[in-house]
Amino acid sequence: MRVESERDLSEALRDVAGPVRIVGGDTRPVGARGGARLSVAIRGISLYEPAALTLVAGAGTPLAEVEAVLAAEGQRLPFEPVRWGPVLGAGGDSTIGGVVAANVSGPRRVQAGACRDSLIGVRFVDGTGVVVKNGGRVMKNVTGYDLVKLMAGSWGTLGVLSEVSFKLLPASTTEATLIVADLTPAEAVAALSAALGSPYDVTGAGWMPGVGAMLRVEGLAESVAYRAGRLAALLAPFGSPRQERDGSATLWRDLGELVVFQGQPGDLWRFSLRPSEAPAVVARLGCPVVLDWGGGLVWALVPEGVDARALAAPYAGHATRMRGSASGVATFQPEPAPLAALAAGLRARFDPRGILNPGSMG
Repeated sequence: MRVESERDLSEALRDVAGPVRIVGGDTRPVGARGGARLSVAIRGISLYEPAALTLVAGAGTPLAEVEAVLAAEGQRLPFEPVRWGPVLGAGGDSTIGGVVAANVSGPRRVQAGACRDSLIGVRFVDGTGVVVKNGGRVMKNVTGYDLVKLMAGSWGTLGVLSEVSFKLLPASTTEATLIVADLTPAEAVAALSAALGSPYDVTGAGWMPGVGAMLRVEGLAESVAYRAGRLAALLAPFGSPRQERDGSATLWRDLGELVVFQGQPGDLWRFSLRPSEAPAVVARLGCPVVLDWGGGLVWALVPEGVDARALAAPYAGHATRMRGSASGVATFQPEPAPLAALAAGLRARFDPRGILNPGSMG
């Protein structure tokens, strides 16, 4: 079933007899995939105020459409959303609602925060068909649940988004990436941590096989030149950094979209942990990896059917199987009992019939 308005979405969820599988562009096929397909095509930018740095759009609006409108005004979504479709083997076009549902946050998260940090308002329909609104066009929310933050990363288990509102940032006029090649992941984490602890406003810190450690600075041309020079001196103990300008944007797109893993066999896992833990986790995994967020995000390509959590243990954080299958292994990190009870209570409140993406998150 396909819905193109909030009213139709409300009626569909009120009348549906069984579980539904919620999709926008269907570019993130993660978790349980049972139930009748519910395609959300509530599209269009209903409000855009460049002077106020705010945007409101239907959840089914293609991400590419949103980014094109913002680019025309020299603005952007702060959290640098990335597209996982190609590496997950999924077609379609990413939607802005899908970005929020998965809390998709790219390399710039180290400086600008996650998707949920830029989200200032939502409208959604709960599992009984009731329309819920939370937040608005300003960063102030003092009553009840902070549903804006709660919906980001809920993977459609609490409600189906119909509208989302964001605060925006001006786009940078200049960017440069410093690359230190021939570093192991462990060496790279040390270099990235040193740079992130500096005052030079790093907006990207990652490591890719075949490239090395990568650090990005953005802003006005003179500021970028100064900060890149200071970072080069800071990185000298780790190697001889080279500076990339013309190809900088492509490098970060390739890292965020995991181009090195596209079309490669194996199961894809995503670990969120303390950067200081990344070297030991990577060593225990013993498989190809990509690092982002200074080592706080580890993407690992493991043999099919392997439980990467067991390989990586012990670690403090969480791991998600983004692609592939491992018999008897949950897609999302099992929650401690108190947190699981809280999550179950929230699902019971917003989806008492248990029809929204059942089984996706436990």
